[in-house]
Amino acid sequence: MTQNNAASVDTGGLFAAIDGNDAAAFVGYLTDDAVFRFGSAPLVRGRAAIQAAVEGFFGTIAGCSHHVQKTLASGSTLVCEGDVTYTRVDGSSITLPFTDVFEYDGELINHYKIYMDISPLYAV
Repeated sequence: MTQNNAASVDTGGLFAAIDGNDAAAFVGYLTDDAVFRFGSAPLVRGRAAIQAAVEGFFGTIAGCSHHVQKTLASGSTLVCEGDVTYTRVDGSSITLPFTDVFEYDGELINHYKIYMDISPLYAV
């Protein structure tokens, strides 16, 4: 594993890919053997599987927009805290808090964990 100072990493492109519903661009920020967990969903391993899972999620929303409010870096780990506004397929929207934890291997993310309760997005 190549160590990286996570404080030097720019996450703007990563969040732009997510907010653009571009799963292919998103996985470009991950190592080939990356591990991804979104809330309480099952863990997903590997770029292809992660891309499929993210594309599946993007198919359930009309769009999203992240606003990172705070970052904290320690060694090769970066934590981002903020709010994400989801636009539902019916046109309504909801804003939810999130915390992402990225563990880097060099310039790419090897472990990506999203801590949030996504259930209000799908509440009727």
